[in-house]
Amino acid sequence: MEFGFTLKPDVALERAASLARLAEEQGFTYGWIFDSHVLWKEPYVPLTLMAQATKRMRLGTCVTNPATREPSVTASTLATLQLLSGGRFDLGIGRGDSARRVLGKPPTTLAVLEETTKVIRDLAEGKSVTYEDATIRLDWAPKGRLPVWIAGYGPKALEVTARIADGAIIQLADPSLVGWCVGLIRDGAKKAGRDPNEIAIMAAAAAYVGPRSVALERTRWFPALVSNHVVDLVRRYGETGLPKDLTAYVKGRRGYDYQHHAEVGSSNAAFVDDESVERFCVVGEADAHIRKLRELARAGVRQFNVYLMNGDEEAQLRIYGEKIIPALSRVAAAAIA
Repeated sequence: MEFGFTLKPDVALERAASLARLAEEQGFTYGWIFDSHVLWKEPYVPLTLMAQATKRMRLGTCVTNPATREPSVTASTLATLQLLSGGRFDLGIGRGDSARRVLGKPPTTLAVLEETTKVIRDLAEGKSVTYEDATIRLDWAPKGRLPVWIAGYGPKALEVTARIADGAIIQLADPSLVGWCVGLIRDGAKKAGRDPNEIAIMAAAAAYVGPRSVALERTRWFPALVSNHVVDLVRRYGETGLPKDLTAYVKGRRGYDYQHHAEVGSSNAAFVDDESVERFCVVGEADAHIRKLRELARAGVRQFNVYLMNGDEEAQLRIYGEKIIPALSRVAAAAIA
């Protein structure tokens, strides 16, 4: 299993770089950052510093969207960062949640997501693209690959992922629900004529190593964040088309304040019970993390991405590096049958 971490870009720029350096030293191979430019800092500046502070770690957005920036702007930015980093950047992209909603706009459609993802990837790889009646090319862009990860949960989003992406970002650490998503990816890949094992599965979730009672409170915000996507899914598919383990916990939800997005102690999480925290997050002492991550590997997870915004970040990275990553270094993701 590989390990990544995600930062919320409210940290000082210098600290983003130092956390990336420490994470690489501790065995993390991916470093990601949220993209919600109104709530927090513009992500590409800290990503630049993170690239300069590391030597091998792959870096990217978890996640950007097709509409905050015009696609050729995103492609140009990523191509420039590929030059800076020696080709260590990935594109993590989704329809847009907080970055769009704080502007009073909805997430983009899946059709827009699919089209613009292809445009961004091809342009960043130096290929010629026809987009909105114009043919354009970044002649200076490096010719290396830009791996693409798409975030989503629902059947249609995962079908798009299976059709065009190198990896799937599943914001859950519930092995059963991740397995449900992996099944949808398998079906979508076969429909597209792809080997589903070509698509890397990432489970991205809040995690905290420590006493259960402390860990629960530090990560309770995460199921509340996921609830925004669950509510969208229920509107689209209805509860009968989705696993009850995914939808039942939002019954007591009373709206969401994005000014307290991904925030420890946020009132957004008042409706989230302990069971949901334990299912959606990874909490408890190191041995509990190891057990759950083994379950996720059996569900097909190739990378676990720690949402590193729950306090004690440096200490958490060191615990993962000393106790958890070594225990899982030889654990491979189950094949997607």
